[in-house]
Amino acid sequence: MTNKLKYFIGNWKMFGDFSSIKIIYQLNKFCISHIKISKKNKIIICLPSTLIAHFKQKLKSKFISLGAQNCHHYPDSGSFTGSVSAAMLKNVGAEYIILGHSENRAEGETNKIIKEKIKISLSKNLNIIFCIGETANEKKYNKTFSILRKQINECIAKNFNTKKIMIAYEPVWSIGSNKIPKSDELSLIINFINKQLKKTFKNKIKPKVLYGGSVNSKNIKKFQLIEQIDGFLIGSASRSSKNFIDIIKNYYK
Repeated sequence: MTNKLKYFIGNWKMFGDFSSIKIIYQLNKFCISHIKISKKNKIIICLPSTLIAHFKQKLKSKFISLGAQNCHHYPDSGSFTGSVSAAMLKNVGAEYIILGHSENRAEGETNKIIKEKIKISLSKNLNIIFCIGETANEKKYNKTFSILRKQINECIAKNFNTKKIMIAYEPVWSIGSNKIPKSDELSLIINFINKQLKKTFKNKIKPKVLYGGSVNSKNIKKFQLIEQIDGFLIGSASRSSKNFIDIIKNYYK
């Protein structure tokens, strides 16, 4: 296992209230008491937009950053009832943002819309966690590589700041299913993504590549030998300080 920085990113989805900050307090306490581990990783918690400002005000941590889960693709304020802009999220304290998640794609987000969201979020100095992944049916018919290539090519422009983009490979069939790709299969896919990114951006710094999809404290060890993985996007397990801490601890065992 290399000593390069690993990212552990929590996606709370539609979860949490003001009292949920105790989860993050416990994470911060863990980081303070396990400095050797903390130096090896970066923790990011992506919250519902209703919590970002409150948590940002309350949280004083050099180990944990806060992020958002989506934004509207319009660059400024406008007549979009119920929507939140990238500028609004940045103003209340978000440093990162998840874009292109399969749950949003399922509700109609297209690659064109996602590209606009990435472009606007970058202009507001947000760090992007861009999700890509194939469905069970696409996997069945061996379309994984073509789907990933299309999502990358249609959502990320060559002039985007790659230092501020991370790619999260989240196979749709894995999310919430307790199924994860086989190690050799995942290694091939991560290698493909890295080659595609290198080809797309040529001499630029290549975005980091994360894995997401049913990551938990029991299976995290299986990912340890795939050194190309720069970190993890974690769903339901991130809503418990114990489960999240166990993931981190077990990864470094």
